[in-house]
Amino acid sequence: MTSPRTASLTGRRRGIALGLVASVLLTGCAAAPAVETDKTAKPTASVPAPTASAAVATVPGYDVGQFPPIPLFVLPDLSLLNSSASAFAIEVNEALADIPGVTATPAHCDAAGAVVSGNGTALLYGDGSGSFTGPDGTVQNFGDGSGNSTINGVTIQNFGDGSGNYSDGTVTIQNFGDGSGNYTDATKSVQIFGDGSGNFSDREVTIQNFGDGSGNYEDGEVSIQNFGDGSGNYRSPEITIQNYGDGTAQVDGEWVDAEPLPVVPTLGVFPPLGTLAPLESCGTTVTFQDGVLFDFDRSDIRGDAGVTLDAVAEVLISLDVAQAAVSGHTDAVGSDSYNLDLSEDRADAVVKGLQDRGVRSSLSAEGYGETRPVAANEIDGADNPAGRQLNRRVEIFIPATV
Repeated sequence: MTSPRTASLTGRRRGIALGLVASVLLTGCAAAPAVETDKTAKPTASVPAPTASAAVATVPGYDVGQFPPIPLFVLPDLSLLNSSASAFAIEVNEALADIPGVTATPAHCDAAGAVVSGNGTALLYGDGSGSFTGPDGTVQNFGDGSGNSTINGVTIQNFGDGSGNYSDGTVTIQNFGDGSGNYTDATKSVQIFGDGSGNFSDREVTIQNFGDGSGNYEDGEVSIQNFGDGSGNYRSPEITIQNYGDGTAQVDGEWVDAEPLPVVPTLGVFPPLGTLAPLESCGTTVTFQDGVLFDFDRSDIRGDAGVTLDAVAEVLISLDVAQAAVSGHTDAVGSDSYNLDLSEDRADAVVKGLQDRGVRSSLSAEGYGETRPVAANEIDGADNPAGRQLNRRVEIFIPATV
């Protein structure tokens, strides 16, 4: 349920944006669907002595009594442009877009042509840099840092104080210049309120971050509640976990020892409009999310992950991909050498899995360990599980020229 503070704040900001350029039509951003939540419904129980059991069920990729954190908010990489489409259009390979546990996003490369991975550009952390230019259209610069541009059907308003608006017919961005803003496209809606809280929704997933260490996640099958004090709940068709925040938990009704849950980190500010510099995509990066292919601390592909590799292999074969680079990445827990070995083993396992499924593309494998994070492993010295979750990944880079 949207709080009175949130409703008031959103209304005030919308009024500010409308008043800045009254003569130019602003395209509004619909609020993310409200989700009623009882934040006081913390798990409580009379706790008997926990019993250890090797047969206790676990969430894939996680230890006993542990489960995924409330995810960080992730935006598309707004610096990337399709060279033939409207500015800020996101080039996504539709053939890869609907594989569960896999994301396909445009990649960009450095001056030497090497793919850029692990710079955090897709996250709501950091301030970015650059300015907008375009070959076709009109640009007005008022000399005080503000201006308007219409290029290839895209309209951008920059008010010179970090605030502004963007519209291309599909993507709408409102930036209020105080760290808050709205983003919508055909599939998702993001609200950032600038105080560490915000909402995210798409066709399947709803995330609420309350900015006080608590939050909720729901995707129709999996439900996660984190109450911000070490306790929380996890429910899926396969497993139910209640973590009481006192070193104990119940897994499908069985008592186990379990560490308290880390708090949900506050969200960063909405990236300023002026940082969204146009870059041309140099290919596609396919990312296997944490826990999709591998169990916790393992490098052998799980049996139930075969369907995911089947789908990716089918796409690579159907698109007649000539070459691709597979890279493994870890979080910062453990030694550098151990993480490097684990990342290399996981990259090798994915290459072998694809080749076993008939992929004849030239595939290279390389592990980077913890050296290319896409999010902070720690924030202000405190552990950031949601960031570490994003860092544990395997990527396949498919160059646009092959």
